Amino acid sequence: MSTHQPLHLKTFALLTVIVVAGPLGNVLLGKGMKAAGRVHPWPPSALLQEGMRVFSSGTIWVGIASLITFFIAYMLVLSWADYSYVQPASSISYAVVALLSYSVLGEKVSPLMWAGVAIICLGVFVVGRTGPNTRRSTERGQP
Repeated sequence: MSTHQPLHLKTFALLTVIVVAGPLGNVLLGKGMKAAGRVHPWPPSALLQEGMRVFSSGTIWVGIASLITFFIAYMLVLSWADYSYVQPASSISYAVVALLSYSVLGEKVSPLMWAGVAIICLGVFVVGRTGPNTRRSTERGQP
């Protein structure tokens, strides 16, 4: 039983990274794009100038780095944990999105949306009570 403990700990640690880094990256991209202003893709010659303006924002780059962190953590956890556990457990990020949208972007979150977030969190709790199947690939019959 103790041989599986580090694997479970890694799973929960990476799920935490997934739940925080994904929404944070999306919110930072949203904040950066709102600060950059409307992008006008026409005429096409103006696209380079618009791209330079957008990609000169530190907020955009931190958002991109956060999303890359999310993607790497997601790939890693899926390499040893079942998708049927990872996806529902990572959906707690919907609550993080609502909290960050409210606190960072100043968006209004309706009571109906908060109720939806609460239902998602309840579902995550139910899924979380079923242990993750985090067997090593050799236990699954793969090299």
